[in-house]
Amino acid sequence: MVVTDALKADLPIVLANKAFLDLTGYAAQEVLGRNCRFLQGPATSPIAVAEIRAAIANENEITVEILNYKKSGEQFWNRLHLSPIHGDDGRILYFFGSQVDMTEYRRIEALEASEHRLLLEVDHRSKNVLAIVDSIVRLSNADDPALYAAAIQHRVRALAHAHTLLAERGWTNIPVEDLVRQQVTPFAATRAFFGGPDIRMPAPVVQPLALVLHELAVNAAQHGALTAARGRLSISWKPRPYGAGFKIRWQEVGSRPPPTLAKRGFGTVIVGALVEKQLKGRLQKTWSDEGLLIDIEIPSARDLAAT
Repeated sequence: MVVTDALKADLPIVLANKAFLDLTGYAAQEVLGRNCRFLQGPATSPIAVAEIRAAIANENEITVEILNYKKSGEQFWNRLHLSPIHGDDGRILYFFGSQVDMTEYRRIEALEASEHRLLLEVDHRSKNVLAIVDSIVRLSNADDPALYAAAIQHRVRALAHAHTLLAERGWTNIPVEDLVRQQVTPFAATRAFFGGPDIRMPAPVVQPLALVLHELAVNAAQHGALTAARGRLSISWKPRPYGAGFKIRWQEVGSRPPPTLAKRGFGTVIVGALVEKQLKGRLQKTWSDEGLLIDIEIPSARDLAAT
């Protein structure tokens, strides 16, 4: 605590107890006769200072939390309680000020708030992933239990790889190229060609798009271009010509439309659902003499968040 003389100009400190000196790091001779503003610093809120000045001018009590500085320059959060002391005649004589170091409390409070935000984010991300896993389980062909189990395992593994990529990149600004290469290379090895500018994706796009790429790669390996000796894949990406977002072109060269594509199996259903329903994008599939061409358009993160 400190006591300041209200009858002298600039309210000099006339008493400072040991706890105040220990908190601020000053010696008694360094604080006596000075105004308490020496505790202020570059990050001290001018609003809090204005509140204190107004309370002093009006001779009111006030409690305010203000960022102060110790002699060493270290910041600390100070819960300052200021109250006037009047004489018998009602005239102001002193101001009494008590300080409570709230720095540790603030730190814990900030940690708790951060943990709460993290839990909300984990909850949101988990629900997104579980929604995709739910689709995998419901839509996978269950006619053959062994094939069903294997298909689900591979699809969940594709999601897990995407999750790892997200974690490595801090859950933001994931390069399109990194995701495409991650999901396609295991199936195409030296027969896949990639190209496009540096485009970054927000986290909500990554896992649905990872499963889309996985399904397309699996289909190419089982039924499409990669079943042919000279078949190959070409995957390119570019910004959308209007607005934000990006486009991916998936091209299979050396394949013919397989009979299996006439069936609406899991791959066909989930690719369309993920692109159009979850990513709010568009998908166009075209067959030519050279092979399969798929154009995928992904809107901006803002468009995705608004839907």
